[in-house]
Amino acid sequence: MTTAVASPFRFFSLQVVTTRRLGPSLVRVTFAGPDLRAFRSAGCDQSLSLFLPHPGQSEPVVPLEEGGGSPRSGEAGSGGDWWQRWRELPDDVRAVMRSYTLRALRADAEGHTTEVDIDFVLHGIGPDTSPQAGPASRWAARAAAGDRVLLLGPAVADNRAIRFRPPEDTDLVLLWADETALPATAAVLESLPAGTRARIWLEVPRSGDIQDLTTAADTEITWFVRDEEGAGATRDRGAPMALDSLRTAQLPPAERPYVWIAGESGRVKQVRRHFVGERGIDRRRVTFVGYWRRGMTEEQLREQG
Repeated sequence: MTTAVASPFRFFSLQVVTTRRLGPSLVRVTFAGPDLRAFRSAGCDQSLSLFLPHPGQSEPVVPLEEGGGSPRSGEAGSGGDWWQRWRELPDDVRAVMRSYTLRALRADAEGHTTEVDIDFVLHGIGPDTSPQAGPASRWAARAAAGDRVLLLGPAVADNRAIRFRPPEDTDLVLLWADETALPATAAVLESLPAGTRARIWLEVPRSGDIQDLTTAADTEITWFVRDEEGAGATRDRGAPMALDSLRTAQLPPAERPYVWIAGESGRVKQVRRHFVGERGIDRRRVTFVGYWRRGMTEEQLREQG
């Protein structure tokens, strides 16, 4: 039976298969479910919307259809009726919605997706757990096999929620990311072919969050650790730690560089300003994505947007 898809994005009912701690601030959750057969993505930084249940709920509450029913095609913010009904639910009932990027997917011999990985940043969860830790961090910290979620993701492999798109003539790839964009960065690096020149600057909360990243490209990766042993305590906490390094870096000669910047929106703007204003890189060859904003929840960002 063929299911018609009215939109490049649709809902997928998923369950947790496994969880794996990647470091003090990061956990990988693997999801599966029959719905994933229709999941398609050909991008390295594929954006997704994840709907999570509140404590005590067995599944996230999203009114997809009048009177219930199975997930159907839809898109967050598209004005669809499910979106309005979801927003009208009480705060302690309405599923928690958070944006993530796909870390990896696995498919069967016929090309149907069987599992997807999403990496969560455990903001405030750990030995110094903060009561202000967000609902997604709290959910990921206690996630267990069988837990149910709802994912709004692509049913079309090439979709507009993919932002990493270097022009074909690119002769140097430049990346800056914080921990929220680390999954996308890792996927990008895995996709770069041998012979590609790349320079990467990554910022993470703790040294234990540094990962061994795999790539066939000619890559130089510089890591910055923000929070250990008071690191950065005397500097502007709103500035990227990598900014001084970026300004003094001797980049390989290139005529057609491509820049991808992702993470906290304020820092993203500063890094973009460096590459465009100080380095003189054509702004049309710079992709920048604010995954989050300091001092604001995702709900507040949606209200602004």
